[in-house]
Amino acid sequence: MSARKQIRRKAPVRRKAAPKRTAAAKRPATPGSADHLARFAFVAFAVVIAIGVLFALQLPQKAATAAGEGIGKLGYTVSSVDVQGIERMDPEPVYRIALAQRTTALPLVDTAMVREKLLDFGWVDDARVSRRYPDTLVIDIVEREPAAIWQRDSRLMLVDADGVVLDRVKVSEMPELLLLIGPDAPRHYQMLSRILDREPALKNQLASARWVGGRRWDLNVNSGEILALPEGEKAASDALAAFMKKDRQSAMLGIGVKRYDLRIEGQAIARMPLPVDELRDEEGAN
Repeated sequence: MSARKQIRRKAPVRRKAAPKRTAAAKRPATPGSADHLARFAFVAFAVVIAIGVLFALQLPQKAATAAGEGIGKLGYTVSSVDVQGIERMDPEPVYRIALAQRTTALPLVDTAMVREKLLDFGWVDDARVSRRYPDTLVIDIVEREPAAIWQRDSRLMLVDADGVVLDRVKVSEMPELLLLIGPDAPRHYQMLSRILDREPALKNQLASARWVGGRRWDLNVNSGEILALPEGEKAASDALAAFMKKDRQSAMLGIGVKRYDLRIEGQAIARMPLPVDELRDEEGAN
């Protein structure tokens, strides 16, 4: 028998992997780099503190003011005011506001403040203020349009379509505008204007309109009648439209009626003037 030789192979030996280096095993920072970071942080902190001190002392503002004054000394000072857009209002207050500055150096004029003060005037709807170098302040005014005259106690005031009081007006200089009577009448002018726009024929015949009891209008016609309208825009508009339709069919204005009460829907209650004899009796009783 032949013998076979069995060769036993040894199992391969596995080598252990070298351990990875952790952050702790990295090379530590040198004392020199730590000092550099500390110096950088200190400088940054000092810069922040310095900037805060500058603003606390208003040094940038003072520097800008000094620069503006310096430019002004070179000839860039306000020597003229060019006011545009004024047709009705007195321009004198505009010049007074424009020249009431703490400095005449044109670069330092506070245009925003000038505009805000101009907007306090009733006449001024808007204003634009700008500089025109070397020496001019330009003010462009947008005026409000007068729409009616308001009788306030014994004074007459111009008002615009929004009810803004514009200015006082003399009796001798009254324009041909509708006269509003009664407390807060200008605040309700827009409603009245819309009602009258639907009846342009009557609008041209009105002498005045009285705001009654804070809730409705009485219309005073040139021919002597008073038209008492109901409360509310729609009710007043409908009542006036019905009355004017009747007037076109058969004259109701100019026939001697003292007052038409239109507050009851579909009716126009007429109040006639008293006869002379009854009027004397009534006056005697009073």
